[in-house]
Amino acid sequence: MSSTPDNISISLYRLIHNASAKNMVTSIFTIVIGYFLLRAIYRLFFHPLSKFPGPKSHAISHIPVVLSTWKGEVHKTVALLHSQYGSVVRIAPNEVSFTDPNAWKDIYGHGSKGSAGGMPHKPLNRQAPHTNGATSLIIAEDADHTRMRRIFNPAFSDRALKQQEPLFMKYVNLLAQKLREGIEHDPDHKIDMVKMYNFTTFDIMGDLAFGEPLHMLSRAQYDPWVTSIFANIKRSTRLGNMVHYPLVEKAFKALVPQSVVMKKRVQHQNFSKERVTKRLEKGRSHEGVDIWDFVLSKSEENGLSRDEMDNNASLFMVAGTETTATLLSGWTALLLEHPRVMEALTTEIRGAFVSPKDMSIEKTAGLPYMNACIKEALRLYSPLVTGRPRVSPPEGSTVCGHYIPPGLIVSAPHHAMYTSASNFKDPHSFVPERWLGDPRFEGDKRHALQPFHVGPRDCLGKNMAYHEMRLIMTRILHTFDLELCEESKNWRDQQCFTMREKKPLMCTLKVAN
Repeated sequence: MSSTPDNISISLYRLIHNASAKNMVTSIFTIVIGYFLLRAIYRLFFHPLSKFPGPKSHAISHIPVVLSTWKGEVHKTVALLHSQYGSVVRIAPNEVSFTDPNAWKDIYGHGSKGSAGGMPHKPLNRQAPHTNGATSLIIAEDADHTRMRRIFNPAFSDRALKQQEPLFMKYVNLLAQKLREGIEHDPDHKIDMVKMYNFTTFDIMGDLAFGEPLHMLSRAQYDPWVTSIFANIKRSTRLGNMVHYPLVEKAFKALVPQSVVMKKRVQHQNFSKERVTKRLEKGRSHEGVDIWDFVLSKSEENGLSRDEMDNNASLFMVAGTETTATLLSGWTALLLEHPRVMEALTTEIRGAFVSPKDMSIEKTAGLPYMNACIKEALRLYSPLVTGRPRVSPPEGSTVCGHYIPPGLIVSAPHHAMYTSASNFKDPHSFVPERWLGDPRFEGDKRHALQPFHVGPRDCLGKNMAYHEMRLIMTRILHTFDLELCEESKNWRDQQCFTMREKKPLMCTLKVAN
């Protein structure tokens, strides 16, 4: 090709253009690298949380916690960090975790007079948990939370729980019947106790929340609603990580149709709505007492909107079921791992009750070794393993003597708190005697154990959960001898996505002599 002026001009233009493009890419790359470098320096040395101990990788980026959450191991990660750095650790650029027991009061407590709590409740995930746009107990602002809590409180009072005792015993006895039928059909039959506990707790709450069970015990299979609940918890936990990366969140929403993202949530909401509709059509119950008898007794002015009814019913079907079944499963596994404790508890139960007809809420609540075992099971296998995040108020806040500037996140994680050697001697050992005055554990900080949280947003149904767990475990150990199957060894080594992802707990049962 001849070197005409036109060809030379074209060649020069291409050379300049390519050079400009390369320079632009280099400039952009330099700017991006510079931004992240400067941000890292700021977070390490000038950020308001830079004074707190913790690994540099966690101070610089949310990535370590995000990856750990995605893998279902964030509870283990946080516990390990506390074992390395102490009772206060910076686990993310804008978040500090505490395992000092006083953190419960400082973060979640009632606060000063007229204040709703130690720190304001502020959900971090911008994605609304309920598809109808209304609120529920767990996410409501303080005024709505107080209003709704006042409505539901009577349904979970000691008086109401005593009225509901026949309902509890109905399903406790049905559980024992189904287990007995299984081993009568095949004495070597292996039974998944996780399933059986889930069937029982969901049937109980279904009856309490909607006036009818889900019939999981009688059918020996999961209701489709329950299956959707399990899937939604894991999905929501993982997608919740995007709150730290707005651009990723926008890209995800642009690429993935919202109908796909919302499918499980809408399905769960519709299940709840259908059942609430059926229950409301019945009006006040004359056959027994359930949650809606108390709700419907409230005036329209101070009562719940229909959407709030649907949302809270949906909440009860998660918070009042899966957590209880989880503790029962973990408690059973711990007993099977520790024959001495199993024998002591079984002896106490069988010595206290001649037959299942003698069992009651009051009598099971009066068993000292039973109560010690529950506390120790909650310590080593708490259904909730992480802490509820709170955002420090505009004026800042003080947690365990440490000033937290405004707008930053603090939490008290259950698993890390309960397995901390600074709170409990031999923290990974299952020893119920630590709750019965054993001098070996005199130095234990027993107030560190707060499985149902503290303050104005503590668990509304904690008394019901205790009664339910005691009745179920009493009935099981009074009637059966359990043995752990080989495939369920090391059962407690699990992933957690807000709640524990439980594997089958396979056992063989024999009717006790």
